[in-house]
Amino acid sequence: MKYQKQIILFDGVCNLCNRLVQWVIKRDKHDTFRFAPLESKIGQQFLQEHNLSTDETDTIVLIQPFAGHSTKSNAVLKIGRSFGGIYRVLFLFQLLPVFLRDPIYDWVARNRYKWYGKQDRCMVPTAELESKFLEEIISDSEE
Repeated sequence: MKYQKQIILFDGVCNLCNRLVQWVIKRDKHDTFRFAPLESKIGQQFLQEHNLSTDETDTIVLIQPFAGHSTKSNAVLKIGRSFGGIYRVLFLFQLLPVFLRDPIYDWVARNRYKWYGKQDRCMVPTAELESKFLEEIISDSEE
């Protein structure tokens, strides 16, 4: 699947992940990102296309056109930096090696349900945000 937008795959039942998605949507003034839950059919297709484990639902995945994919701390830093301004400061964290950043990311990922809670099902976007979520676009075109 080829998209011109950057795709963020996220844990659709995780409250922390859903807050991150809402945070990105609020700042995405140039309509750069599209979203899909990792658990969705299209999320699973993206994981397979990028040779990522379909069992790996404890990470955020950023898929960039012509640039491949990033996961964990690399994905979060690239997403944040894309907004420019004060968020460019995130570049400083990129100076830390991944072997130092990802264990912190993994620790938060392991505890995210305990700290932030979990939903029974993936979030359902409002009508005004529906176009930002790929699952909705794919579902509509299949009917």
